[in-house]
Amino acid sequence: MSRDARWKALLELLVERGRLDVEEAATELEVSAATIRRDFDRLAEQQMLVRTRGGAVVHGVSYELPLRYKTARRVSEKQRVAHAVAALVAPGEAVGLTGGTTTTEVARALAVRADLASGTPALTVVTNALNIANELAVRPQFKIVVTGGVARAQSYELIGPLADGVLGQVTLDVAVLGVVAFDAEHGAAAHDEAEAAINRVLCERAERVVVAADSSKLGRRAFARICATASVDTLVTDTAVDPELVERFEEAGVRVVTA
Repeated sequence: MSRDARWKALLELLVERGRLDVEEAATELEVSAATIRRDFDRLAEQQMLVRTRGGAVVHGVSYELPLRYKTARRVSEKQRVAHAVAALVAPGEAVGLTGGTTTTEVARALAVRADLASGTPALTVVTNALNIANELAVRPQFKIVVTGGVARAQSYELIGPLADGVLGQVTLDVAVLGVVAFDAEHGAAAHDEAEAAINRVLCERAERVVVAADSSKLGRRAFARICATASVDTLVTDTAVDPELVERFEEAGVRVVTA
């Protein structure tokens, strides 16, 4: 296992359990305790965790992995969700994409659609995510609009009043939201309030709103609300979703698509 893969696995275990011992981690990842100690030390230097005697704990109460450490989680589910979301977009539409691993996969799915290989433009994509803009900028048939703002290291998203200024001047056909939590009663949410605020404006500027979320994000709550469930037209998730959750979303007026 490479160092990057090992670090991702360690951080995922920490987020899941809150605390991790050296010996426990070594057994889980099938490496030596000395390797885990070095990994914990390096991750602590990057303020990704807090080192403890014999192990590590998550860094802070409201913990969020930076995007670069989340890309390997539930990849298959996210790609299936992304292709289903991309299929909901019509040629020539103006699409808003928030940041996140699932919306990044949506951008990639749009980029390889044969019917979007040409056009003037084939799509207009408005995003506050630097990594998404970077990936799509090489597609000359796409018109890419990037908001202003201050870059948030965890998600590569631009946030703040400068981003508000751009979004207030555009109208979108569809906004695609990446979320950390979506609950039928409490709505869609993010960890960070500034990120949630930008995503909320994106929703307000769109004719329809699509939440792209694998089933692990559903039925959960997070700190900063993006929008109410009533503001969401379609939820696209994977087939592992609990049928009871599907029923609750549908009762709340959300169309649920599984992939």
